[in-house]
Amino acid sequence: MRDLVLRLNDLCDAQPFQSSWYLKDLATGRRADRFGGVPVPSASTRKISIMMAALAAVHAGKLALDQRVTIEEKYQHNESGTFQHLTPGFWITFRDALVMMIIVSDNTCTGTVVDLVGLGEIQRWCDAAGMHGTVHRFGVPPKLGRDHTLEQVTTTTPNDQGLLLELIVHGATDPAVATRLGSTPALCRLGLDILSWQKLKARLPSQLPLGTKVAHKTGTGSRGVMDAGIIYKADRPLCILTAFTEHVPETLPDGTAGFYAANTLIGSLARAAYDALGR
Repeated sequence: MRDLVLRLNDLCDAQPFQSSWYLKDLATGRRADRFGGVPVPSASTRKISIMMAALAAVHAGKLALDQRVTIEEKYQHNESGTFQHLTPGFWITFRDALVMMIIVSDNTCTGTVVDLVGLGEIQRWCDAAGMHGTVHRFGVPPKLGRDHTLEQVTTTTPNDQGLLLELIVHGATDPAVATRLGSTPALCRLGLDILSWQKLKARLPSQLPLGTKVAHKTGTGSRGVMDAGIIYKADRPLCILTAFTEHVPETLPDGTAGFYAANTLIGSLARAAYDALGR
């Protein structure tokens, strides 16, 4: 783990922007982080906790996976996902709204889900789960420039996202852990399945062997990108890696596009962890 931590930090230090990460070796239980407790913009990584809070509401009988959800025009004023472009008034199931919220980061579905579950309830759920560095502030994010403050966006920490993913992966087989999430093993397994269906793969999976399973959620902010997920080796959960970049310049001094460099960094972190822990 020591050599791997040095490698991950060397990769981060080589870039002219802020980067932070959390790593958990699921075979040995060893963990490490780089600024893992420092709050950063969550962007769409927030949707993992929204999904799990929604599944807790399903377990409590407040919502149902098969209930109809009407897609309303008021949620379509956003820049993420596909439903923003469709004619409003159609319906999908609540389960499918969760799927679209995760796999293509659809914010029309996110806003709908947040209002159905309740923003305050989502925050209460995060607090109860131990995500004390995470603050939810909206359903559909406002359009903000690069000079926004942390108080204007939903924030989280690499450690919080790592904790959440660890609870989900253990909750899929341990009823006691699932109970901590207000859920069941079956619902935790559904959450893992949805995360593994992710269609946006330019970050954690980008440098891994073709076909490597990664259950993850990406995020794209106005000044950084991020990804949080569980990386598998064959069918075994290998490690949890959450990686966040912040204050990424539009163009690096060598002319490289900033977001390309940030995407590449996150992919490199994942490959280093996969090679070191997958032996």
